[in-house]
Amino acid sequence: MPNPENTFTATVLGLPRIGPNRELKRAIEAYWAGRIDAAALHGLAGGLRVAQLNAVRAAGLDSIPVGTFSYYDQMLDTAVLLGALPERVHGIADELDRYFAAARGTAEVAPLEMTKWFDTNYHYLVPELSAATEFSLHPDKPLAELEEALALGIPARPVIIGPITFLKLAKSVDGSELLDRLPDLLPLYERLLGLLAAAGARWVQIDEPALVTDLTEAELALVHSTYQRLAAGSGRPDLLVAGYFGRLGPVLPVLAATGVEAIAVDLVAGGDADVAAAQELSGTLLVAGVVDGYNVWRTDPDRALTGLAALGAGGAPVAVSSSCSLLHVPYSLAAEPDLEPRLRSWLAFGAEKIAEIRLLATVLHEGQDAAAEQLDIARTAVLDRRSDARLCDPTVRARLAGLDAADGRRVPADERRRLQQERLQLPPLPTTTIGSYPQTGRIRVARAALRRAEIDRAEYDTRMRAEIAEVIALQEEIGLDVLVHGEPERNDMVQYFAEQLDGFAATANGWVQSYGTRCVRPPILFGDVTRPAAMTVDWITYAQSLTGKPVKGMLTGPVTILAWSYVRDDQPLADTARQIALAIRDETVDLEAAGIAIIQVDEPALRELLPLRRADQPGYLEWAVQAFRLATSGVADTTQIHTHLCYSEFGEIIGAIAGLDADVTSIEAARSHMEVLDDLNAAGFDLGVGPGVYDIHSPRVPSTEEIGTSLALALKAVPAERLWVNPDCGLKTRGTAEATESLRNLVAAARALR
Repeated sequence: MPNPENTFTATVLGLPRIGPNRELKRAIEAYWAGRIDAAALHGLAGGLRVAQLNAVRAAGLDSIPVGTFSYYDQMLDTAVLLGALPERVHGIADELDRYFAAARGTAEVAPLEMTKWFDTNYHYLVPELSAATEFSLHPDKPLAELEEALALGIPARPVIIGPITFLKLAKSVDGSELLDRLPDLLPLYERLLGLLAAAGARWVQIDEPALVTDLTEAELALVHSTYQRLAAGSGRPDLLVAGYFGRLGPVLPVLAATGVEAIAVDLVAGGDADVAAAQELSGTLLVAGVVDGYNVWRTDPDRALTGLAALGAGGAPVAVSSSCSLLHVPYSLAAEPDLEPRLRSWLAFGAEKIAEIRLLATVLHEGQDAAAEQLDIARTAVLDRRSDARLCDPTVRARLAGLDAADGRRVPADERRRLQQERLQLPPLPTTTIGSYPQTGRIRVARAALRRAEIDRAEYDTRMRAEIAEVIALQEEIGLDVLVHGEPERNDMVQYFAEQLDGFAATANGWVQSYGTRCVRPPILFGDVTRPAAMTVDWITYAQSLTGKPVKGMLTGPVTILAWSYVRDDQPLADTARQIALAIRDETVDLEAAGIAIIQVDEPALRELLPLRRADQPGYLEWAVQAFRLATSGVADTTQIHTHLCYSEFGEIIGAIAGLDADVTSIEAARSHMEVLDDLNAAGFDLGVGPGVYDIHSPRVPSTEEIGTSLALALKAVPAERLWVNPDCGLKTRGTAEATESLRNLVAAARALR
């Protein structure tokens, strides 16, 4: 049980790091470009951390997480902490450059693989470990950030990723069982805890989100032995073990029996499933995640207070917290003065969530009279949202009710393949790209000018058509077989569509980190979804008019729009997905009617939304596949449907990928060296496939020989008549010169193999 003098009542599990105006993103990219040096980068980062710590303290939190700052990713930081960077970067002398080489690669060094962080749209870098990996402790970063906070008088709580999550999320490069390495890691964790305590840490938070997944009895035993050992150490701080993104279930009593002082419970994603078990833990501080750290809706105070009361019914002390890190939500609503006022009143971003936590903690410990006015404001907003007519469109509901099974089916794939080849006349190993082309300075200037009303929409459209014409000409000169229009008019693959669909709202500055310096502005999906007008037809038909080669229509799929938005939480996700699918279906039909022969409906987030517990996965996969098929089955069999998936562990959803029934599926395979193709073959996948032959998230340009080697590997798994040749993702974030050189090499490699 924690020392009563060393407890807390209001906290969050983590904080964002990109800066309220993306200052860190810009500084890191300036460092990469050589415009600033390491000292300038470190100075700006330190200033951001100090400003954030002071703001959070002023907001009333009495335990503040530190160490969640990162220049790229927390799993990469943990690999550095434990001396577990891959050997190929060891020759880079500079510490910061070595770190970034592991993250994004260099001309000579391949980066670590990247995949989704549980069921979120954050991406983490996958550590590469083996039975021979020699771990060693490098605690400078957590110690420095703790010292920085304590010097400000901040009640700092260092946060580290736990040993079980680190090992379960790492990749075994030699086939060894990584959890067998726990005995090698635990002495390092014990030493780190001692160093943090000696430096002044009274609490340390150990993040173990892997504990909300399905664990075997043997793994539960490892949880017990691991935390019993860490809790038994002398001279250590109090320990908060944080599981989030789901329910802890059988892990909860196991953890409580180890002697750790506190356990964080996610009552948003996990619901009330852990409450009954937690009521038995009278000697453990329960950190109650009742404020949603992953979505942007204002907290219902009465529901939260009911959960807090139930959690503490067994007599355990309770602290109020976010359900997970605030990494996943924008900094503050203060940056959104133009949001429609009624909608704005329903929302809470990072700063507002911290205020909610402080409010709930005050009411929990002092009673409702201590914050009656704030409670009334919150209750009024929650009730107002429930009564808004935009949340229920009778026309949409009636259309969905009238659908039947035939609305999600096409003829068998082999018959479609024959019809489509007769129409398209493509060569073996057809070459294409995923969709987006580099966003040039001209595009950014035009977009900013339109936003500031310095140019009108007609002038903006003229400039974007010029960009499209240039991209079409470039692709023809390179020799690609199936072209794209490059998407210059699109700010983001989800936001672009959300801005044209009723039921969505877009933010001006609601940036969150997706990976590294890649930031996105998720739209807010608040009501029933409809498509007032065609969204892409004019752009795609203009591009097609410039060439005799097929140009793909480019759309984002319903599951990805759902996953990459802040989605309404007042109805099942499946219902919302079907509404979006109808809007995308209407767009595919209009594209086909305009003469477009290939339509790509991207679903990179298909794996992302997969529930963490196996028992919950079949239901999700069923409605996700149905939504995609509803979106894509309205076209003729001669129209070729493509989709794109990226940066996920695909083995778990191979059956669903086949179930999408897309004529061609392009898939990330470069960083994983074509491993995913073995999974596809094992599942009997017999549709077209385009395994990414080079990694676009690295600045390095692959040689023709390197791409040829990847293609040769692919041909061992996929017959030539079904194999497409493409990068593993869109080219939006790359420079024009490197993208062009890479694509020239891609075309040369495909031609050589033909």
